[in-house]
Amino acid sequence: MEGVEIPSYFLCPISLEMMGDPVTLPTGITYDRRSIEGWLFDRKQNTCPVTRQKLPADAAVTPNHTLRRLIQAWCTLHSSDGVERIPTPKLPVGQDQVAALLDDAERPPTQLDALRKLRQISAESERNRRCVASTPGAVDVLARVIILSAASSDTEINQDLILTSNSTACDEALVVLQSLQISGDEFLDLVARNGDLVGSLTAVLQRSNHQSRSCAMLILKSVLSVASPTRLMGLPQELFDEVVGVIRDDVSPQATKAALRALAGACPWGRNRVKAVAAGAVHAMVELLLEEPERRTCEATLAALASVCGCAEGRAELVRHQAAVAVVSKKILRVSQLASEKAVRILHELARHAATAALLREMAQVGAVMKLCMVVQAGGGGKMEERAKEILRMHARAWRDSPCVSPLIKNGLSTL
Repeated sequence: MEGVEIPSYFLCPISLEMMGDPVTLPTGITYDRRSIEGWLFDRKQNTCPVTRQKLPADAAVTPNHTLRRLIQAWCTLHSSDGVERIPTPKLPVGQDQVAALLDDAERPPTQLDALRKLRQISAESERNRRCVASTPGAVDVLARVIILSAASSDTEINQDLILTSNSTACDEALVVLQSLQISGDEFLDLVARNGDLVGSLTAVLQRSNHQSRSCAMLILKSVLSVASPTRLMGLPQELFDEVVGVIRDDVSPQATKAALRALAGACPWGRNRVKAVAAGAVHAMVELLLEEPERRTCEATLAALASVCGCAEGRAELVRHQAAVAVVSKKILRVSQLASEKAVRILHELARHAATAALLREMAQVGAVMKLCMVVQAGGGGKMEERAKEILRMHARAWRDSPCVSPLIKNGLSTL
């Protein structure tokens, strides 16, 4: 193809490459389907890239068959120059096709095959995922498959083949449901219509299949983020055990962050902090911090840990871990502003409610006091600086007399 000049109107305005599946926006501009769908769906844009005109919310792309045939004819004409003919694209998936697969997904003989086809369709493009999500009853069918599969696993059935088939169907449904873009209101309605969904997702977290556990955790995080305080207060101990298990087992980076955010969101309600501590959340999160996670995971870990430390049991468990104070202090002024704020909040909880002589000595020895002074000296105001000052004022006498505190810190304390 070297040396062959491609007509400019065959090129996509976004990718500047020859279009394989040209489609036209309501503005009259033609793009390659993959490029424009990436612009509209992946990048969440609502304008035409060329004209910058705002597009209607229900704007659809129209296949430009005439231009596609011209491109194919041109490719055939220049085949001797090494130009390969573009294939005729597959027809876009429609709601009728999705609805037929959903009907099959509710029939045991055709269920697994239908779910696999839905998974394949959803994996192809964001447009297909939007089509599946907008098909009436789609999310409810997927939720029912998950619920029924989890229920059948709890019954005393000796037919291994049936259990394996149910688990596989559940795995496929989890992948499809997790891939869909579902709003908070839609999740609320889904849980209202399928009350056993949270319990079923918890049951999936007990399995050994990491992909299923990861998908279940991501869905569970989304469900809990929109749940009412009453529902959050009623969460069972088993759920916290399994969520902490996701962190401990390093199921996947995405699942770990989802588990941490689920803990941070659920802990303020009822006795959920105590449940999280009983599940081993404090130890699991401290161990995660010791592994030097990337920034967002570190921030999520410190946020969840700060929430758990809102109860006496959480603070006692944190102090009991020999590396906890050191690793939390280490994150101050090192990872991000948010991480520093959460780490100082954790130390503030300990200094106010768990300040034994041993803890104060440890804070001096591991550099926590030095970090607090650095926060004060950096200024900037805000709650982080106020908390750092309050900690230093509360325990200035203990740290002023400590041989572990440098002269710099002693001078800093005296000027507060």
